[in-house]
Amino acid sequence: MSETAPQAIDYTFTALIEKDGSFPTYLTVPGSAELLGTRKAVKVTGTLDGHEFAATLMPSGKGPHWLPVRAALCKAIGKGAAGDEVTVHLAERLT
Repeated sequence: MSETAPQAIDYTFTALIEKDGSFPTYLTVPGSAELLGTRKAVKVTGTLDGHEFAATLMPSGKGPHWLPVRAALCKAIGKGAAGDEVTVHLAERLT
């Protein structure tokens, strides 16, 4: 199966911003391995507290993926401290 065209996904969740790990600021995406059918890196688009983003979900090695959150996006939503709650909507899977 060739995945050249983006696939629509409609997955919304809330998560806490995390600060310790492989990325300076990230979120854990609950149920992502089951949702995406893989534990490999997957490029996605969506919104974080209503602000659009494109990112690569990175495998955690333990099941769920991590969503790295860029500093510019943290600034746009006015959040970035560990423990801040955000709402994420994953809209498209690009890979």
